[in-house]
Amino acid sequence: MMTIILLCSISSETIAKITPDFSLLPPGTNVSLLAQYTSGKQEVLLSHQTKQLRIPASTQKIVTALAALLELGPDYRFTTQFMTKGSITNDTLNGDLILSMHGDPTFTRQQLTAMVTKLKQKGISHVTGNIVIDTSIFSGHDKAEGWSWNNLTFCYNTAPSASIIDGNCFYATLTPATQVGKPAIATVASQHPVQIDSHVMTTKKDSDNRYCNLDILVRDNNNYQLTGCMKITEKKRSFHFAVMDGSLYVAKLLRNYLKQAGITFNGKIIESKHPINSNKVTVLATNTSAPLSSLLTDMLKNSNNLIADAVFRTIGAHYFNMPGTWLNSSDAVRQILKKKANIDLKNNVVIDGSGLSRLNLLNAETMLKILQFIANHDKQLNMINMFPIAGVDGTLQYRRSLNKVPFKQTVFAKTGHLEGSYNLAGFIKTKSNRYIAFVQFLTGYQMLNKNRPKKEAVMKFEESLYTQCLNKIN
Repeated sequence: MMTIILLCSISSETIAKITPDFSLLPPGTNVSLLAQYTSGKQEVLLSHQTKQLRIPASTQKIVTALAALLELGPDYRFTTQFMTKGSITNDTLNGDLILSMHGDPTFTRQQLTAMVTKLKQKGISHVTGNIVIDTSIFSGHDKAEGWSWNNLTFCYNTAPSASIIDGNCFYATLTPATQVGKPAIATVASQHPVQIDSHVMTTKKDSDNRYCNLDILVRDNNNYQLTGCMKITEKKRSFHFAVMDGSLYVAKLLRNYLKQAGITFNGKIIESKHPINSNKVTVLATNTSAPLSSLLTDMLKNSNNLIADAVFRTIGAHYFNMPGTWLNSSDAVRQILKKKANIDLKNNVVIDGSGLSRLNLLNAETMLKILQFIANHDKQLNMINMFPIAGVDGTLQYRRSLNKVPFKQTVFAKTGHLEGSYNLAGFIKTKSNRYIAFVQFLTGYQMLNKNRPKKEAVMKFEESLYTQCLNKIN
């Protein structure tokens, strides 16, 4: 593997050589590196393959966060509302009861229950029409192009529909049967309106189950089927699964909560994709999320995919004043960054807000421009502190390459990982309180020795590279 000499500038008079040790990485690994001061002469410190398009993975969330702050503002809040076009006479609502959902990624069952309680407090005991779940804020597929199909049942890959409650994620357990040959027992808490059927075979304790992996199949109506094998000696296993049909899930919960509150209705529970004229409705109950700045902090620090993609689709809806889709949200992000930050995404590809899609493509030069804008407008954006802080919080709290001195509390960076990709993008704070914006896009990573820890090589590479840089700049 060839050696690339990179330059780290300490001052205008002194240039120090930094030599990334690419030999620490497995053969076939591709690396883009770029670092630059954000103030003063903005000296370029590292530069290697900066124009190559790479899969950004979760560093894509930086793009989403900046566009959201520029378009929606830090005080933007998601709202969920009960409303009606009808009238209330005595204890009867004459007309439909509408639950307008706007893709709040933090909305909970407890908040929905509280909203139902407010209906009861207004004296409503009966609805003559339908219960309408309004999901018109978004349109099209809830799953983005390029998402890995075999991960769609996991909670980190939950689809950002308009109807979100408890992160559209539920908890289940699987316990081996007491007899070999019998199906393992799948259980799910009663408050989750889903169905799980187990076709998992209980096997002998010495069985070779290497080709009988646990798997989950999704049927209609939020029905799930577990298949595979489980040894009789295994302990109970816990799983978190993504809700496939958010509107149906909310509908079943709402039916139960209305019944518990003593509110009856004549019609059905239906979903509506037709936008409602807000001038012709009466709002009966409202739930408001925390401000966007709080949600983005969670999104960046903990790499929350659901928040990222719900915000992304909301950007499209807000910017174009029409239902948010993956396509118009992508166009909105491009136009917002161009008009408000003078950043042209050019041939970079934006598919989603989370970075889960393998069709996203970004080069280090573009990401660095975004980081430079963030640093130079941080008084208005207050965004750098939203990033994970090495050794302190988020996805950098325990990252082995950066969680100790001298990196602890010095590196503010978003991580990004998909199979074969290990990315970092963010800031290094120097002892003189200057910031260095840096980008690491590392793709095609596969360990040669499968018996070694999977991340061992990349962690050694990062520690070596950033130790060299910090030793030169501080």
